Amino acid sequence: MLTNKSKSFWLLLLPALLALMAVLFIPLFIGGYYSLTDWNGNTVGVFLGFENYIKVFKDETFINSLIFTAKFSVVSIILINVVALSLAVLVTQKLGKWSTLFRTVFFMPNLIGGIILGFIWQFIFNKVFTSIADITGIAGFNDWLNTPQTGFWGLVILFVWQMCGYIMLIYISYLNSIPGEIIEAAEIDGASAIQKFFRVKLPMIMPAFTVTLFLTLSSAFKMYDQNLALTAGGPYNSTQMTAMNIYNEAFSMRNMGYAQAKAMIFLLIIVIISIIQISVTRRKESDA
Repeated sequence: MLTNKSKSFWLLLLPALLALMAVLFIPLFIGGYYSLTDWNGNTVGVFLGFENYIKVFKDETFINSLIFTAKFSVVSIILINVVALSLAVLVTQKLGKWSTLFRTVFFMPNLIGGIILGFIWQFIFNKVFTSIADITGIAGFNDWLNTPQTGFWGLVILFVWQMCGYIMLIYISYLNSIPGEIIEAAEIDGASAIQKFFRVKLPMIMPAFTVTLFLTLSSAFKMYDQNLALTAGGPYNSTQMTAMNIYNEAFSMRNMGYAQAKAMIFLLIIVIISIIQISVTRRKESDA
């Protein structure tokens, strides 16, 4: 029998559950059904079964976008967390008022929208880098967004610049939560700054890695705005990420059912990777 307390709990929880059903579970089930049809956005059409899913695994453009997204995610996640943790250690030093200023400056890129951010860096790579190449004669600054290799690193630089300030704040909160007595005990024992970081601070902020890795992983895989504004997937779809591939399939080619099958497979991949990541980092937390 439900008590008054449990009735109040479910009553307060009901609006959130209804909202979650409306924006997540119901669209997911509808999308799952449409992925089994030749839906073109207007009419559902013929039921195809798993034909769309079989076709996806033969689609070289989609497979290449998955590979590119995976490489981009691995490189970006490593760089973001290394840079963000370094910045967090820097601004948690005794810098006085400068600490607040540095935190604000480092966080500001995260406040810029993805499209605007892409156009800012497009200007930097196309105009500023070209001017540097003309002045210095270094050819490596030319055509940064016109080759697959430099286009890849252009996206990485943009994403790291945007995300590292946000991830830095998470690391700061965990670094500030370390008891001062532990740091003082390490100093009394003669630990150097490097030893204090790797032997004391790093093990104690392991729970932060569970959060930051999940956030950077999900953000990297679903990135679309920056990809569209910076390279638009070019040249020749060599920098096209999976989110853009699915969007183009749905709204440019009007193959909604097929695009939905791609999206379902992409969702499954992200869920599996996220579960593995969380389980591994949780295990590392307990070991630390």
